[in-house]
Amino acid sequence: MSEQPAGSSVSPEQYVLTLSCPDKKGIVHAVSSYLFMTGCNIEDSQQFGDHDTGLFFMRVHFSAEPSVTVDKLRASFAAVGDSFQMDWQMHRAEQKMRIVLMVSKFGHCLNDLLFRARIGALPVEIAAVVSNHSDFAELVASYDIPFHHIPVTRDTKAQAEAQLLELVRAENVELVVLARYMQVLSDDLCKALSGRIINIHHSFLPSFKGAKPYHQAHARGVKLIGATAHYVTADLDEGPIIEQEVERVGHGVTPEQLVAIGRDVECQALARAVKWHAEHRILLNGHRTVIFA
Repeated sequence: MSEQPAGSSVSPEQYVLTLSCPDKKGIVHAVSSYLFMTGCNIEDSQQFGDHDTGLFFMRVHFSAEPSVTVDKLRASFAAVGDSFQMDWQMHRAEQKMRIVLMVSKFGHCLNDLLFRARIGALPVEIAAVVSNHSDFAELVASYDIPFHHIPVTRDTKAQAEAQLLELVRAENVELVVLARYMQVLSDDLCKALSGRIINIHHSFLPSFKGAKPYHQAHARGVKLIGATAHYVTADLDEGPIIEQEVERVGHGVTPEQLVAIGRDVECQALARAVKWHAEHRILLNGHRTVIFA
């Protein structure tokens, strides 16, 4: 074993602190003073005060010596959090978030996320892929990721969701991504995973509901193709919006071309939403989101 060169030092650990609380004087000072007193160094800090809700939001990326662990930081910061009634979280910045992808029969978002994770473009570890069909088992296997085929019918819906929750628990999953998973989740599941499920859909809803929305849009002569990534709630497709992507189209575009463009914007919006969530850049603000991108 080679010895460490003289004068070299171990790189500091990187952390992210996120918080929201009632807005009042002294929050930034209290946080920065705490980090200074614990020997930490602020690398980046963003904050936002919402005059409508009276809430203050903050994300701080900081470094600390290896002897300072995340457990020690959480324990010592608790007093600061309590004094300002903070809803706060602290994470190691370099720890990849464990996620589960869910898909049905449209695989473009699944394929995009698998590839981005493989090349390191997403700070995630895909623990498993779940599908109510077996179409993409071979694709997922090529990435050496477990594939779980969980069929869903009206009679088996409760059991299927119970299997999903058990998988989430057993694999220490922090985020579930509906990468074009075409099943409506129950209210109980939405509540159990509140703030931990992201969905993607075309932004024609609710104007073009049902089958073939892009063909409906073509018939109406739309000029913008859009997609929306949002958190899942019991209210179908009405959860807090994380990201939206649009692309302008002309009168000569065919329905098939609209579908292709739609696939691209869905992939882009969903990938950004997953990345921001995994990097702890999103804070919920009622029915809206604050995103420190």
